[in-house]
Amino acid sequence: MPQSYIKRILDARVYDVARETPIDEAVLMSRRLDNRVWLKREDLQPVFSFKLRGAYNKMSRLSPEQLAAGVVTASAGNHAQGLAMAAQKLNVKATIVMPRTTPNIKVEAVRNRGARVILHGDSYDEAAAYAARLVEEKQMTYVHPFDDPDVIAGQGTIGMEIVRQHQQPLDAIFVPVGGGGLLAGVAAYIRYVWPQTRIIGVEPEDAACLQLALAKGRRAVLPEVGLFADGCAVAQVGKETFRVIRSTVDEVITASTDEMCAAIKDIFEDTRGIAEPAGALALAGMKKYVERTGVRGQQLLAIVSGANTNFDRLRYISERTEIGEQREAVLSVTIPEVPGSFKTFCSALGRRNITEFNYRYADGGSAQVFVGLTVVPGGQDLAELLVDLDKRGYAAVNMTDNEVAKLHIRHMVGGHAPECVHDERVYRVEFPERPGALLRFLSGLGQRWNISMFHYRNHGAAFGRILLGVQLPGKDRREFEKILDELKFRYHEETDNRAYQLYLGHKGG
Repeated sequence: MPQSYIKRILDARVYDVARETPIDEAVLMSRRLDNRVWLKREDLQPVFSFKLRGAYNKMSRLSPEQLAAGVVTASAGNHAQGLAMAAQKLNVKATIVMPRTTPNIKVEAVRNRGARVILHGDSYDEAAAYAARLVEEKQMTYVHPFDDPDVIAGQGTIGMEIVRQHQQPLDAIFVPVGGGGLLAGVAAYIRYVWPQTRIIGVEPEDAACLQLALAKGRRAVLPEVGLFADGCAVAQVGKETFRVIRSTVDEVITASTDEMCAAIKDIFEDTRGIAEPAGALALAGMKKYVERTGVRGQQLLAIVSGANTNFDRLRYISERTEIGEQREAVLSVTIPEVPGSFKTFCSALGRRNITEFNYRYADGGSAQVFVGLTVVPGGQDLAELLVDLDKRGYAAVNMTDNEVAKLHIRHMVGGHAPECVHDERVYRVEFPERPGALLRFLSGLGQRWNISMFHYRNHGAAFGRILLGVQLPGKDRREFEKILDELKFRYHEETDNRAYQLYLGHKGG
């Protein structure tokens, strides 16, 4: 057990800039989960995130020579703001390298703290590589966002506060995980003081680098990292953080985008505060844990790690929340193309509320409708509905977990490919949400292949999402995907996706 961290945490200097944040009882969530739920409110820090604790503790321990050289880091948001505030307090020059995809609200927040901002690359890794060059070329002092003992100790003061504030051991503590600095610090302290308390890390499903490392028994790099929870979008857990975590943490849970969106709503309803996706991650994990284990009457705490989210992202979050709570299902249903069939179908749904209905005439035989409806959480209600629809003669396909359906198809119903469109292959692509990105993408594809379908919708995230149809003969597929690889945009082929086939492909295809 890394007991050496206890003294480090007790000696950590954080309160020159950080405040001791409260533990709030989530009354509504407690009632829903039949457990007593507590929220550690790190979203109430001056920079709306816990990150300033580690940044300031690290900088307070640098030598006068290291401080005089100026500090530098790479960050897309929370660590950048924490370091900028720490540098401002200590009157130190700070340079923050941020990806060009960083929302302007975060860039300006860093500049307003007096730090110099350099926008470089489209990802954290590219920004970090540039920051490393500055360290080498200008002898600046690098402050790592998580993989540093002093940073870990600074974050560990959250665990110290939890013990002091709650006084009695909790049954379980849920901590969001990116690179592992917060989890390592909190786990080191809690495991020493409350050995009986379960410590559970929570990662995004599409950025589960800690889970990968635990499975392999060593650190490993994820080939792809999802970006919705940008505060936890890390491809590899830290070396020191992994050493601490593997001996102190009981388990790691993952949460989906929809589950994080639902947790954001939960936090809002209990606190009237809006957490960022990474900030709601721990609560999303807690809800999965309670559902899986069936625990009742326990004392459970989730760390709300931050609230740096973009206002225009709230539309997307709201849209996905009901599905994340398992209160909405999305179905594709075939009904007869005859007068009165819509009414008959609605009658079959009973008293369920219809949240969405998309339809366009395609032929005289049958109609394909895209429908959203309210269901009871847990899955049984939806399962019973699907069985009932089948008995009534309706062919229904559950699209609730289909990303193409939820992101694109619901906005494109009625666009069946005409017979003249041959060899269409469909790709879902993510590209940096910045000026010129789309032009770069189209220029990279060249003019060899015809684009037969295109859908884009801004979701308020750092990365835009498009659905692309290309007339692509089989022999050209490898060459086309090689170009996508060279452009370094994440993509997934969706030609076989059922939602595409039902609503956008050739009729009857």
